[in-house]
Parts: sequence; structure tokens; C-alpha cells
Amino acid sequence: MARLKTFERSIAGTIVATTVASLFGLWTPPAAAQDNNALHLFVSNGMKGSMEALRAECEKEVGRRLAIQFGSTASLKQRIEAGEALDVTIITIEAIDDLIKKALLMSATRTAIGRSELGVGIRAGASRLDIRSVATFRQALRQAPSITYPQDGASRGYIEHMFERLGIADDVKAKIILAPGSGAATESVAAGKAAMVLTLFSEIVPTHGVEILGPFPGEYQSDIRFGAATSAQSKQAEAARALIAFLAGPKVTAVLKAKGIDRLR
Repeated sequence: MARLKTFERSIAGTIVATTVASLFGLWTPPAAAQDNNALHLFVSNGMKGSMEALRAECEKEVGRRLAIQFGSTASLKQRIEAGEALDVTIITIEAIDDLIKKALLMSATRTAIGRSELGVGIRAGASRLDIRSVATFRQALRQAPSITYPQDGASRGYIEHMFERLGIADDVKAKIILAPGSGAATESVAAGKAAMVLTLFSEIVPTHGVEILGPFPGEYQSDIRFGAATSAQSKQAEAARALIAFLAGPKVTAVLKAKGIDRLR
């Protein structure tokens, strides 16, 4: 009987404590309950800075919390192909088109979001080498003590082919530091562990301590283009479409531009 009364007092105390905490905003429901109406997004690292800056506006616009998972386009594409649940993905347009062909994304929702140039990032305050011409760019790459870029980034293949076209593949091979993601690559430059990073402007801009030296010059100038689409299995299709429409609209253009993403002409 004593044990029963103790248990009853414990339950009553918990109820009172929870009620008081709720009234004063100190209690939050379990994560599972919070996620019931969340929109689940898979977003490329190239759009990370933009989506972090726009998260609050997006949530207000669609009336849903955004549960965002960032990664390389290649890794996110593999997860979608493996059947992981999501509502919206923002990755390269090429990857979106391939997933549409596999009936994993909805073709009717395919929307272009923007583009980001490939360029060179250096540690803030470091000596600014001239990379405005192909000749000076080639020389800067040869002189750099170390060069980093994401090992699984959408731009890796282009960068390595560019080294071959420039005739410096053998010269730079020993000083390349492949990083596990764009964040690790840019942060290694900020920390002084690598002299320059070759990646998207949109991956350089958000990193404190790193600045853009310039785009790849002349015939090597290139970009990565991002789009959005909804999952064929999304149970929140209306909210997903609303989010994509907002991201493609004029209200967010200035934020995208500030984060290294230009609209497609």
C-alpha cells in the first residue's frame, strides 16, 4: 500500500510538473511528435548556405518545419535510390533528371533553382595570386603548396579533367588533398592546412576565414546547376510544391545571390 501511494504521488508530481512546464514554454514534445508535419529535405552541400539562411522564411511560407539533411549530390542520390523517405530534394539538375527517369521524383515538380560558379578559395588575408588568364591560373596551381577539393563533390570530375587539359596533372598530383565534403575542404583552407580550395562559390562564401580568389578563367569557366523536385512517395505534396515555388520565386533571389547562387537565365 505504501508503495502504491508513493507511485501515485510520483505520477501526480510528473503531471503537475509537465503542466507547469508547458504553461511556461519549458517542455517540448518528443522528436517524433514534432516531426509529424515536418517537410523532409535532402539538400546538396552546394545549396547548404542558402537553405540555412532561408530556413525560417521557408518554414513560415509553407507552415511546416524543415528537417534538412545535407550531403553531396552523389550521396543523396544514392540514398533516394535506396528508398529513403523524403519530400523534396535540391540537388544537381542532372541528378534530378536521372531520378525522374527512375520514377523516384515527380517530373511535374522539376524546377530550376540556380547556378554556382566553380572557382578558387583562399585563406582570408592570404596573398592573392593572379588567376585571371589561363596562363596565370596554370602557374598559380603549380605554385600552390597544397590544393583541396571535395572527394565526392559534383565538380571533382571536372576539376581533374581540367588538370589534364592544363597539362599539370602530374605536377599537382602529390599536393592534392581530397576532403570528405565541401565543408571539410573549405575549413581546411581557413585553418591553414591547405593553400587553396577548388569548389563552388556557394561552398566558399559561407565559410568564415575563406574568401573567393576568383572563378576559373577563360575556357575553363564552369558552373553547377541546381534544381528541386518532390519525391514520388511524398505524403505532403502540396506543402512540398509550395516550398519549391517559394525557392524559385523573386523573394529569395537576393539571399541566393549573397550565398553564391545566381538565377539561371
